[in-house]
Amino acid sequence: MLPSGDSYEAVASQFEWRIPARYSIAQDVCDKWADGSGRLALIVEAADASQKRYSFDDLKHLSNRFANAMKAQGVARGDRVAIFVRQSVEAAIAHLAAYRMGCVAVPLFALFGMDAIEFRLAHSGAKAVITDSEGAAKIAQVRDALPDLQLVFSADSNFWPAIETASDDETLVDTAADDPAVIIYTSGTTGKPKGALHGHRILLGHLPGVEMSQQCFPRDATLFWTPADWAWIGGLFDVLMPSWHHGVPVLARRFDKFDGNAAFDLLARHAVSHTFLPPTALKMMRATPGAGREGLALRSVASGGESLGEELLSWGREKLGVTINEFYGQTECNMVLSSCERWFEPRNGSIGRAVPGHRVAIVDDRGVPLPCGVQGHIAIARPDPVMFLGYWRDEAATAQKFRGDFLLTGDLGMLDGDGFFRFIGRDDDVITSAGYRIGPGPIEDCLIRHPAVRFAAAIGVPDAKRTEIVCAVVVLNDGFEPGDALVRELQEHVRTRLAAHEYPREVRFVAELPMTATGKVIRKSLRAQFTPDGG
Repeated sequence: MLPSGDSYEAVASQFEWRIPARYSIAQDVCDKWADGSGRLALIVEAADASQKRYSFDDLKHLSNRFANAMKAQGVARGDRVAIFVRQSVEAAIAHLAAYRMGCVAVPLFALFGMDAIEFRLAHSGAKAVITDSEGAAKIAQVRDALPDLQLVFSADSNFWPAIETASDDETLVDTAADDPAVIIYTSGTTGKPKGALHGHRILLGHLPGVEMSQQCFPRDATLFWTPADWAWIGGLFDVLMPSWHHGVPVLARRFDKFDGNAAFDLLARHAVSHTFLPPTALKMMRATPGAGREGLALRSVASGGESLGEELLSWGREKLGVTINEFYGQTECNMVLSSCERWFEPRNGSIGRAVPGHRVAIVDDRGVPLPCGVQGHIAIARPDPVMFLGYWRDEAATAQKFRGDFLLTGDLGMLDGDGFFRFIGRDDDVITSAGYRIGPGPIEDCLIRHPAVRFAAAIGVPDAKRTEIVCAVVVLNDGFEPGDALVRELQEHVRTRLAAHEYPREVRFVAELPMTATGKVIRKSLRAQFTPDGG
């Protein structure tokens, strides 16, 4: 998708979108490579390290048969097909089958509980669901509340028999680039989750951002892995589908609980060349004693979802052997800002520059672009191929997402004169103290540089004099104990490295931080825990 070029400016000046009127994700990521050559598409590693390998030919055959199996039982174009299973060949087959039928895939996180599953299946009106025995047990307990759900395929029972007995007839339907393809639910840190509906063009819209954040992908790419579940936009459209668009094989290995040592081992054993590691995964790998770049074959590491900070970037250079490229986006409009070390040196405090093809600006509350150096909303101009079609069954929420021609991300930022964007924080995460507006990211980055700190979150708590004060919520490394002396040490650590108005006037110690399923700190939950009125 990106033209060739040795600099950001050269590539951006040449770029133009090429979005065909008719387009199918299934044809693009699978069928075009299924030429009988046996080209490797997927390596699935189980918990015991045993492996199975699948070619694009295999995936076309299996997904075509599964599409026919669903079709024979009444699933038709436009129906929603939920995929409630972790990284696996079953998940891959289900996605491809849904896209080739003209259905709408609804990926669901395998660790969701019954309430989360019930809401998403009911709200989407899913007609079929692909799961495993654990997921089927959860669904069985809420089945009476799901009148639209007609079929449950379990990888542990009827999924594979359905494929074995299905027809080989071709199932690929003709779809437009704007035809609905997938509903991805937001993580829902506030209110009910919203279903972001995307067209088939979502993949094409992702390609420039993936290519930029992964060092001009697919250059030097041999194998791609991420611990991010394919139920989220980061795992599905930052890794799996873009890799297959380029014919690059993907490694499927989802840990029940992420482990830094296991991640280093996996990357080394499989000689993974490219990876997307969310900030939480990077922080956990950083906390792994003695781990390092020995044995790694990494050519590119990208990360997004939370600001990294200079400490993690420095650690990445030392321990991973690469400069981590930070990118930015959200479920509704992803991969619109990025760094690319091949083109320019990452700037401290920046989340990158606009990915070619995306018009990103800092705007005020009315959607009017602001000048450089002025804080405002990070916003993306429409139309844009990676932008969602709207929230499923929620026109009002869709309309509220826009101000004029700009989609508001809900994040605050600032743009400098060289085109670099700085992420300040979620609109409701910014701390207002003594007239200053303070983003939590730099404080958290500063805190984790202290040897006692494993994880940290910064929130604002009410204060009669200053409106709010900064409160640091800290998870300690092994061997360190909470105490007044450590509180003073952490406060001075921030005061001397950032600014007097940014140091945490309160420090709270906790065993763990509340996080969304995608690994983002839920600061609202912390505010509710540590403020008198519940935040």
